[in-house]
Amino acid sequence: MQLEVATTSGTVRGSAVGPAVAFKGIPYAAPPFGDLRFAAPVPAPRWDGVRDCTAYGPTAPKPPYPAPVHLLLPEPVVPGEDVLNLNVWTPDPAASGLPVLVWIHGGAFVNGSGAVPQYDGTAFARDGVVLVTINYRLGVDGFLHFDDDGPANRGLLDQVAALEWVRDNIAAFGGDPDQVTVAGESAGAMSVTSLLSMPRATGLFRRAVAQSGAGHHALSSGTARRVAGYLAERLGVPCTRAALGGVPIAELLAAQQALSQEAATVPDPARWGEITLNSMVFEPVIDGDVLPSLPITAVAAGAGADVDVLVGTNTDEHTLFLVPNGLVDLVNEDLLRLTLAGYGVAADAAIDAYRADAPSATPGELLVKAATDWFFRIPAARLAEARTGAQGRTFMYEFTWPSPQFDGRLGACHALELAFVFDTLASEGVEPLAGPEPPQALADAVHAAWVAFVRTGDPGWPAYEVATRPVQAFGRLDGVVPDPRAEQRGLWDGVR
Repeated sequence: MQLEVATTSGTVRGSAVGPAVAFKGIPYAAPPFGDLRFAAPVPAPRWDGVRDCTAYGPTAPKPPYPAPVHLLLPEPVVPGEDVLNLNVWTPDPAASGLPVLVWIHGGAFVNGSGAVPQYDGTAFARDGVVLVTINYRLGVDGFLHFDDDGPANRGLLDQVAALEWVRDNIAAFGGDPDQVTVAGESAGAMSVTSLLSMPRATGLFRRAVAQSGAGHHALSSGTARRVAGYLAERLGVPCTRAALGGVPIAELLAAQQALSQEAATVPDPARWGEITLNSMVFEPVIDGDVLPSLPITAVAAGAGADVDVLVGTNTDEHTLFLVPNGLVDLVNEDLLRLTLAGYGVAADAAIDAYRADAPSATPGELLVKAATDWFFRIPAARLAEARTGAQGRTFMYEFTWPSPQFDGRLGACHALELAFVFDTLASEGVEPLAGPEPPQALADAVHAAWVAFVRTGDPGWPAYEVATRPVQAFGRLDGVVPDPRAEQRGLWDGVR
């Protein structure tokens, strides 16, 4: 089997892995340090000879996940500066015309990498898909918004650069550059929807998958500038690229973590603006150039109308953030009502609607349901609604299988579907979230639907339209469900 491939920067050597050939750590842009710190990505320098690409490349600077979530989500760390790299799994580099799936990892724009074990692309390659996972700059390096000149949204620009590399090189790995699907989960899904709305990403992909993230999450430039000022103040340096670029990375990450902690524990609207309700200090920024407007606004105006879209959520997304740390049991009725008011819904009506499905639910469990809707399910529905009449079709799903972990209280939590999508339930590091005996038959069904969408733009159920709102359920509830939990969805009419 062919193990060497010529790219635009030089020849790479991969390794045979079962039914796939894997090429790992291929640079798609130059290391973003030194003179390139906080700059737009530039092409990777050429190399002579054959570059060994049999191990994952360096990961972007990032802190660990907070405890105890760090025990549930693997977070590989590979040292080095060549962090703008990607990984390719292909059935056969000598093939041609294979569909391509480019995966953008999640992690709240401050964590994650393309080296997470759930993202292994062997199963996609086995089923005739070329799978690409990418790294991009995170946190301060990727998304801090400066007042002085230079590009905003460097993390998004990295993603565009990776897609351009795919366009220019993927045929050499057996892929079809005109049959590219871009997909992601959580912050990766928010990135996908941002790309769907961005003029400079037009034409780089034909289909898009947004898992547990949609088009409502971006910061205004004013809020983002305040965040930059807070960071510089905490570090005692001017808020300039030169000054912040001179701060040791460990100190920068510590200050980044401190800001995120402050936003989560002291959610003052006067200080944090739209960050108050979600505590995500680093997000894409509406800068008027790279990201011209809020993604959902651009999509509603027709951006990405020719792209097929698969969008969906998990039933109990927010348990991941409230159950492992025990916070779900500390929520009382007053905090529940205060949060609902912050979300913009009538507390009495919301509590009644959510309790109708769970009469014995605690205030914390009701908050999980409302937060899941506010942050994940309703933005996904709004994305599908905004694409009514688009040339590209839109399909919705809901992952409903409950994890047995934490005495079953996790339910179908955030990120649980990943190993099912990638068919990597047997991979090391997956068990902490899915438990010891996850159902392989469910992984077979979910993975097959994603493969079908990547190949044809049709995952196998009716396209979304607002009259019936068909949603494909996977797990505890299976099959197409028209407008699931319609009363609860209706709470948010006019809100999101």
